[in-house]
Amino acid sequence: MKTTLPVITGIGSVTAYGPLAGLIPTKSLVASLEPRDITAWSTPGLRRAFLVEPFRPASIVPGLKTRRLDSLSAWALVASSLALRDANIDLGPVDRSRIAVFFATGFGCVELTLAFYQSAAANGWAGTDPIIFPETLHNAPASHVALFHDLRGPNVTISSKNFAAESALLQAASMLRHGQADLAIVLAGDTLTQAVYEWYEVAQLLAPACFNQEPLSSAPGFVPSEGVVAIVLESADRQAARPYATLGAGRWAAGGDALAGVRKLLGDPQPCLIICGSDGAPCAFRPLTCSARKLVGEGATIYPAQPVAAGMGEAGALFHLLLALSRRPASGQALLLGTSALGGYAALRLELF
Repeated sequence: MKTTLPVITGIGSVTAYGPLAGLIPTKSLVASLEPRDITAWSTPGLRRAFLVEPFRPASIVPGLKTRRLDSLSAWALVASSLALRDANIDLGPVDRSRIAVFFATGFGCVELTLAFYQSAAANGWAGTDPIIFPETLHNAPASHVALFHDLRGPNVTISSKNFAAESALLQAASMLRHGQADLAIVLAGDTLTQAVYEWYEVAQLLAPACFNQEPLSSAPGFVPSEGVVAIVLESADRQAARPYATLGAGRWAAGGDALAGVRKLLGDPQPCLIICGSDGAPCAFRPLTCSARKLVGEGATIYPAQPVAAGMGEAGALFHLLLALSRRPASGQALLLGTSALGGYAALRLELF
């Protein structure tokens, strides 16, 4: 394989499937993943979500210290380490000033942000814990990833509405193609807290499955989820690299004719697989099958928005990509597509291996 295009060579994740290096095992995908009951905080009745099962980060990444960190930062450290492990990258001889970190999130370190404001409400601003404040910033997870791995390249955090993860991928790919970095770790994720869940509920955005034990259905609403997905993106080939996909081209637009823009991006032939993200996160009410059919016709294979990923809102695109690749689709051109209910879209074309 000889290419100058960015290649995905490593995947790591901390999701409702657990902490994993590489693709999600087939046996886990075959078994229907159902949301589980929320017990971490009190609720007026049964409430369910796709939650990350508690685990010790140090048991996955030896030497990792996360006691003072928000869960989002801890999961980012684990996911990035698993992605580097999956890519079989030895950072020892690598020029770490040429490694970039991109992190996409909707809410950031909301756990410690909530704790900080609750402390201020109870004790006044003078009584807050100054150690907590730096950990409330959206860019804290990306900073911790860089510090832990001693990465000195560009460090970017993106929290754009609807397209955070897609934007992170597009910017990382652009940086690699322009020779501004040799390798990028791209992460996306969010944590689910009581305050966020209650906001979803008050806004009437939740699916019926959040309130009963019935299986997931096509009813309006979504089931909230949490987690972090990390990928390693490289600009050059390595003997030890095992490619998952090549990022061929990408486009982001805040308005205009989305279908015309994506068709121009795709070129010919048309993709055999559409990997759909949510259509206006966090309100992922329906798959993007209508938009996908208009793009590629009735003969296309469409991988619709998955409940466990759609509930992650702005950060769900990498989760959608991981789920699609884990199902081992036939090799060919693919499209990662996200659109906003307010207009605009983000799209990336991939060549699958």
